[in-house]
Amino acid sequence: MAGKGAVEEIEVAGRTVRLSSPDRVIFPQRGFTKADVFRYYLAVGDGIMRALRDRPTTLQRFPEGIEGEMFFQKRVPQRGVPPWVRTARITFPSGRPADELCPADLAHVAWAAQMGTVVFHPWPVRAADTDRPDELRVDLDPQPGTDFADAVTAAGELRGLLDELGVPGWPKTSGGRGVHVYLRIQPRWTFVEVRRATIALARELERRRPELVTTAWWKEERGRRVFVDFNQMARDRTIACAYSLRANARATVSTPVDWDELPEVDPDDFHLGTVPARFAERGDPHAGVDDAPWDITPLLAWAERDAADGLGDMPYPPEYPKMPGEPKRVQPSKDRDRPRH
Repeated sequence: MAGKGAVEEIEVAGRTVRLSSPDRVIFPQRGFTKADVFRYYLAVGDGIMRALRDRPTTLQRFPEGIEGEMFFQKRVPQRGVPPWVRTARITFPSGRPADELCPADLAHVAWAAQMGTVVFHPWPVRAADTDRPDELRVDLDPQPGTDFADAVTAAGELRGLLDELGVPGWPKTSGGRGVHVYLRIQPRWTFVEVRRATIALARELERRRPELVTTAWWKEERGRRVFVDFNQMARDRTIACAYSLRANARATVSTPVDWDELPEVDPDDFHLGTVPARFAERGDPHAGVDDAPWDITPLLAWAERDAADGLGDMPYPPEYPKMPGEPKRVQPSKDRDRPRH
């Protein structure tokens, strides 16, 4: 049964936020309650606000706990919402708009936790311009037969490539088997352009370690390699942010790390029960992420070079409208026009 308990009123960032049903169990295998989730987000407040501030954010909600119903909330309700809750208007690939939560302070995060939010999925844009990303995200996703250690190795290769480009990368665990690396960029380019830049970066990484890294969109072509999921930079595709909990039995956290500690960490060690103490002791390894936004022109030049060599765009996810210059969205083994050897 879901826990009820008394309603608490908690002061957060100068706002009063209600916490109802604090004893409701959210992570049954760990025994973590709604109050634990709520207070976790307060404990890592500076870190998660660095990840969420002024970003339209999709909420992954589990009102009855992670073993109950789940849904993604992309629109803030028009009723029953505190008057201070801020939103930002975004546009989906279909052209339809929505007003998403746009955290201006930690009270917004606390309010979302009160609503049963476990995972925060911010867009890579700010409210000032929701069509031009200021964050380039590299998602290193281990495929079957590979694991976190392979993603870490791929991340190390990416680090060397970024060093050559003169741009800092900011790594974090995904909360699962993967690694995410963020680049703070100047908000001058469209989603299409930033996605092209991400594909170019991924292809260069693949050239250097083809036995380790793949950019193949179709799973049947990936093999036992780490997939660089370039479509995470498509409009309305999001990644769990830094310090977000993940909806798994272990209650893991997508945790920022230093490059030098990345090869030594175990992502399962970073969870709701351990990350607050780590944060209090050492602060946020991503504290400098906003210091020097980067000009992605070199990556766009690589994209032009690749296009001249016959390597153009890559398929978009199936729910997207057909994009200019996009190749066929046909699984290679089912493509009757594909040359056979």
